[in-house]
Amino acid sequence: MPDRSALTLSRTRGDILATGAYQQDFRRRDHEITGRSGWKFERRQRFKEQNSPSWDAFQRGEWQEALQLLKAKGDMWERIAREDRERGSVFHRVRVVEEPLTPYLHWELHALRVQGAGGMPVRVVGAEKVRSLEIAEQLPEVVSLGGQVLYEVLYTESGVLDGAVRFQEPGLIGNWEAFIRGLYEEGEDIVSYVDRRVAHLPAPVVKTE
Repeated sequence: MPDRSALTLSRTRGDILATGAYQQDFRRRDHEITGRSGWKFERRQRFKEQNSPSWDAFQRGEWQEALQLLKAKGDMWERIAREDRERGSVFHRVRVVEEPLTPYLHWELHALRVQGAGGMPVRVVGAEKVRSLEIAEQLPEVVSLGGQVLYEVLYTESGVLDGAVRFQEPGLIGNWEAFIRGLYEEGEDIVSYVDRRVAHLPAPVVKTE
């Protein structure tokens, strides 16, 4: 486990990007990078999805419809996973899970299972794996692309995407990628985790999060 200081993200050392600028920058760089992996570390337990028919169905209390809409994206995720492998730039994701699950996380884990079943590398770790690094504050949401750029993804208090801070210091990027990779190697595959711990649970209760 790294020293917490090695993962410190000072916004004065990065470029603050509004949501649209972040999404555009991410898409451009992701498209350009080949032969190197991407890594995502997801820590928050509550978000609000935007532009997701499945999330909207869940919020209406239509749980089975929400699940069916997620499953309908299976072919898309298979295509993305295949294209990523062909260009040698696979995007790995580590999802920190606290139990009991929040309604959001319950829904998201099903979404991630569809991705995992399609070939996207997604693994789950328990919160105990990172608590020793969270004495002062919770770890941020982080995405890296090919060792070239690192984003601290920002959210509003209610969990809506609110831009990002872009960092390009090689040492900082390397520290985060090593940290996420280590968690990934220890983690459980999303498909087996959901089948073992989530699939049997009753539909989550809709709440305003």
